Amino acid sequence: MNAAPLPADVVERQLAAYNNHDLDSFASTYAEDVRITYPDGNVLQGRQAVREAYAGQFTEGRCHAEVTGRLTEGEWVVDHETAHSIAPEPIRVLVAYRVRNGHIDRAVFLG
Repeated sequence: MNAAPLPADVVERQLAAYNNHDLDSFASTYAEDVRITYPDGNVLQGRQAVREAYAGQFTEGRCHAEVTGRLTEGEWVVDHETAHSIAPEPIRVLVAYRVRNGHIDRAVFLG
């Protein structure tokens, strides 16, 4: 019986795919029914919506983030990230990821 990957490993795969501009691998880390909430209140619902929302950024190579801190507890991973190339200045944000059954099923961007 294969054990599900650790939540931090799933989030790390997602970050690596983002930094490598690999949209297919990035999208595959999310559950089909993922819900992503942004600080402005916008919500993405579903893996296909994530793929569509990030496609332009990946095509243009405007994705690079570094984790400056990480906390984990159970199925939750909270990263302090600095995102580059999506705005004139780096963006610092906290992101809480919930991982269930080997996929990110919830992400909440804070800040």
